[in-house]
Amino acid sequence: MKPISPVLLVLALILAAINLRPGITSLAPLIERIATELSLSRGLISLTTALPVLCMGLLAPLAPRLALRFGLERTIAACLALITLALLARLGGHITVVLIGSAVLLGAGIAVAGPLLSGFIKRHFRERVGQVVGWYSFSMTIGGAGGAVLTVPLTQALGDDWSLSLAAWCVPALLALLLWLRLPSRAEAAEPGERQGLPWREPRAWLVTGFFAIQAGFFYTLATWLVARYHEAGLSLLHSNALFSLFMLVGLPSAWLLPWLAQRFDMRQPLLLVCSLSTTLGVSMITFQPTLVPEVWAVLLGFALSGSFALSLVLPLYEVHTPLAVSRWTAMMLFAGYSLACLAPILTGLGRDLAGDYRTPFMVLVGLGVLMTLFAWALRTPKRPT
Repeated sequence: MKPISPVLLVLALILAAINLRPGITSLAPLIERIATELSLSRGLISLTTALPVLCMGLLAPLAPRLALRFGLERTIAACLALITLALLARLGGHITVVLIGSAVLLGAGIAVAGPLLSGFIKRHFRERVGQVVGWYSFSMTIGGAGGAVLTVPLTQALGDDWSLSLAAWCVPALLALLLWLRLPSRAEAAEPGERQGLPWREPRAWLVTGFFAIQAGFFYTLATWLVARYHEAGLSLLHSNALFSLFMLVGLPSAWLLPWLAQRFDMRQPLLLVCSLSTTLGVSMITFQPTLVPEVWAVLLGFALSGSFALSLVLPLYEVHTPLAVSRWTAMMLFAGYSLACLAPILTGLGRDLAGDYRTPFMVLVGLGVLMTLFAWALRTPKRPT
């Protein structure tokens, strides 16, 4: 097989990663408007965020099996095709069932692509894991920030039709798909004696999964309800959206920097602990003092959550040493982690409906921040791959 240019491999990874979040984060600035126009409760509209996250969890275990049968590259290309289709379907987003159905398709594509992209990194960049994961998480953060920041001006440019602006995110997904179709595909082979299932009996796999579940729950809850929380606290809608954009954009440097620091100085656990404590502090301020220098806490929270997500992606790569094993650990992390994380935005929305304000469900998030810190502390003795 003709060697593939490393530049082409990195570009393919970056383009795929960029498309793993915009379909979710693009809804956040518009979610209250969409709920009003479609006459949906906050609990029901939160399904547009929660269902992709649930699918990302439930379908993640399929990823290693599909890689064994069809190869990493072809399976990832199929996932990008599904993401493209899901986003294009949002042209009919004014119909509730179409909007929610597109969320399910989107989650299915992301679910399988996530673990396989980690295996792709392990296969092609074994000696530069920290650096390449930094670019991977950085690209994913760019996509998420782009969805959050650009959707409102895009809506205005497209005649104030939010369905058009949501569907427009199919364009970068299509570009990524075209590039991945050019990559030769190779089926992933299991090593002799290597287990095929998920590592349910590995205690450290559960620690990694628990940490991932909480940080993912934080991200998708804030991606859904942060603007609404700020607006309810008395900030203008323009100011609330600006703070949300700041929260997303400030994650760009930490998404690249923290995985690099983790590898360069072998300090994954201290960085996990710092991110956890910062997240707890940021959420506490948004809960109890949301109008007190809100820019400071948006910056702190964005940096910490983006960093904790990037570090979560690194963890399976250091725990095991083969591409298939990495995909298995990542699949378990995503399966159990996202299955739990999807409940957070739904319960927050339901909590708002029942309590009459966002402060009450956000108080629960503060408790989750403390639990996240305990998981980070428990990960202080990393296992070395043999």
